[in-house]
Amino acid sequence: MKKMLKPLISVMAIGAFSLSINVENNVFANDITNTCEYDSVAKINPDFSMMNCLLTETALHYDVPPEIVKAIAEGESGGWRHFDKNGEVIVTADNGIGIMQITNQAGYDEDRLKNDIVYNIQAGVEILARMFDRKDLPRINDGDRDVLENWYFAVMAYNGTKPVNSPIVQATGERNTSAYQEKIFRIIENFGLIDLAELPFSRENFQYESSSSENIKFVTLNYDFDAPFTKSKHQFNTNQQVKVTANNVKIRPRPTTSTSTIKGTLSESEIVTITGPFEYDEGATNKNHFVWYPVKTSNGTVGYVASSYLDYSTSTVPTPTPTITFKDVPTNHWAKEEIYYLAEKDIIKGVSVDNFGIGQGLTRWQAVLLINRAQNVSLANRPDPGFKDVPKDHKYYDAIAASVDEGLFMGYSASTFEPDKILTRSEMAAVLQRIYNFPAPSSSHPFTDIKDQWFADSVARLYAAGITSGATATTFNPKSTIKREEFAVFLARAIEKSYRLK
Repeated sequence: MKKMLKPLISVMAIGAFSLSINVENNVFANDITNTCEYDSVAKINPDFSMMNCLLTETALHYDVPPEIVKAIAEGESGGWRHFDKNGEVIVTADNGIGIMQITNQAGYDEDRLKNDIVYNIQAGVEILARMFDRKDLPRINDGDRDVLENWYFAVMAYNGTKPVNSPIVQATGERNTSAYQEKIFRIIENFGLIDLAELPFSRENFQYESSSSENIKFVTLNYDFDAPFTKSKHQFNTNQQVKVTANNVKIRPRPTTSTSTIKGTLSESEIVTITGPFEYDEGATNKNHFVWYPVKTSNGTVGYVASSYLDYSTSTVPTPTPTITFKDVPTNHWAKEEIYYLAEKDIIKGVSVDNFGIGQGLTRWQAVLLINRAQNVSLANRPDPGFKDVPKDHKYYDAIAASVDEGLFMGYSASTFEPDKILTRSEMAAVLQRIYNFPAPSSSHPFTDIKDQWFADSVARLYAAGITSGATATTFNPKSTIKREEFAVFLARAIEKSYRLK
């Protein structure tokens, strides 16, 4: 792996923070050592399973996502190394020390940084946590510490807020893929098997002179991005139900990739139950940044699944406490998170002030309203679609005309729209594919009731993208009608998947 830049954080860069940055006393270090059962051997790097434990447990202690810490350690040391092949501590020309490459930091014992791996990790995580709390760095969305993307600027600051790390190349307006934090986020994706959202910055957000040694001026200090972000995969609780994020995910008898034996496979969006705390890979030579969770499936199969393939909900952002509540949506309802996800975005509304309409069919005109809101469609100055059943005095004439003009919806015929007709599963598939344009599948679907119908390609693409599944293992039931909560789930999945494909 190409050598990463070392942290350039100095006492001056810390600014308003205390100049006396002291790692906690030995009690914490002893706790980590005991938790990981680490028996320090001088001049020898711990095996990968042990290093995973040391990095993870330290990160959790400081309320930092372990994925971030493990990626920084990977990038800084070139592979979770504290000592080189000769048994000497890694110290670079600019005095970057050890696995976390601590550079010129006041308040830390340099000898311990060199000779105590746990102390070195602790120092790096403490510095990173302080970067997240800096008031002079931009804040992303609500600043939830568990969301990986929210650490973007803290990771940048760990290396330095110099022009070389600008998210955008000022001269071209293109993404700066060479920036330190961009490299760290790619490590998270490659070693943690996690897809992160690309943050849509623009050159106007940053001011700097490319040849200057001065820090970047952050023009924008608060970002509100409307994208499904990624919560750390190290925070699942026993008895928590989680969703699978990919197809053909393996359930293993032991927490390791060292054996090819499996107990079964899981499909995307399948629900499994966490049955205990996570475990580290049993293989000492397996450098996996993820951890393993014991799970139980709906059919009773038990085994271990890599944390990378588990998620809290359809939205990768934890569902906020809703400011909108519906009396008819139970707290344990299977579609609750998707309903409130869309409600908070003002995409979906209830059939009354306090009722969502659970169990009610979704009419075509209701689907039009949802899709228009999701796509921010303007209703102004649209041509008359010419439907006899949607005259200009129809309550939703403007919305239907705009949707048809945008090519989102089509009529039942040249002269009818059937606004009060309940949407079918085949229509749902066609509409969502028309809007989000999911790629062609690489494998066939299992549905025996989908042949060469007009909606067949849409169903195949949505199935491959994980947006929809069958009514049974081998049937799709294209003529079945859609309930309001079902469409909420399909739409929420489509919105999330479309962000991932951008």
